[in-house]
Amino acid sequence: MGSPPVVARDLFVEANGLRHHLLVRGRPGAPAIVMIHGLAGQAHTFDAIATYLAAKYHVYCLDVRGRGESDWGPADGYHVLNYLADLEAIREALALERFTLIGTSMGGLITMAYAITYPDRVRRAVLNDVGPEISPEGLQRIMAYVGHAPEAFADMKAVIRYYRENYAPMVGHLPDDAVTEFARWNVRKNDTGLYVWKMDPAIRQFAAPPAGPDPWEMVRGMKCPVLVIRGAVSDVLSPEVAERMCGCIGDCRLVEVPGVGHAPLLVEPAAKKALDEFLEPLASNGS
Repeated sequence: MGSPPVVARDLFVEANGLRHHLLVRGRPGAPAIVMIHGLAGQAHTFDAIATYLAAKYHVYCLDVRGRGESDWGPADGYHVLNYLADLEAIREALALERFTLIGTSMGGLITMAYAITYPDRVRRAVLNDVGPEISPEGLQRIMAYVGHAPEAFADMKAVIRYYRENYAPMVGHLPDDAVTEFARWNVRKNDTGLYVWKMDPAIRQFAAPPAGPDPWEMVRGMKCPVLVIRGAVSDVLSPEVAERMCGCIGDCRLVEVPGVGHAPLLVEPAAKKALDEFLEPLASNGS
């Protein structure tokens, strides 16, 4: 007989005046991992890899404020400084003493900021296809598909078509059922029967955030072991920036995922192998 399926548990935590949603998998008491999605993502982005990791770890996948099932916040509050404060308040509510962070894109920036602000809390950090510099081409593409996305869709077929056309670097290699699963968590059906985004529309306005830490200073300030994962055809994290950032960190390894752009879903063979090797010390001795 095989192992029973891993079922995610919904958890809601009050932090900084907002209710934050997390998906929790794995065994309490196992080494904790907190996973943070990208700009237009949500906790279910990590379903496949979180289910895999839950065999050894206690995995928390966060809906960052304004996304998924978490509350919407003030329109001018969607920036890394607030995300950092939210993460620390959530950590305190969960009573996590030390844990590993895995962040994709925007989640990687939050990971960097948290790791330098609370270095004693972070055992290990994974930065998925993000660095202190974003390639202009990738930034323009992200701003275009996030900022100019349709407000509503007639049916799920239209939602899936949107994802096929705009998220090709991430989901272009996936079969239709996987893309459907990926897309359906980002929308909800409203009273008129249309599918609309769960994400707060204010996020799409790209309001200028308050000044935060210098990205390169964040990289240089990371003291924990770091794994940088880069999509081999990413238009967001260039090979040069990835290599330079790894050179700034005392204990850093860099892995490329063949044939994938921004950003790997982390279930690709190269990504899973890298995660297994990087996280193994947690399973064996907790370090």
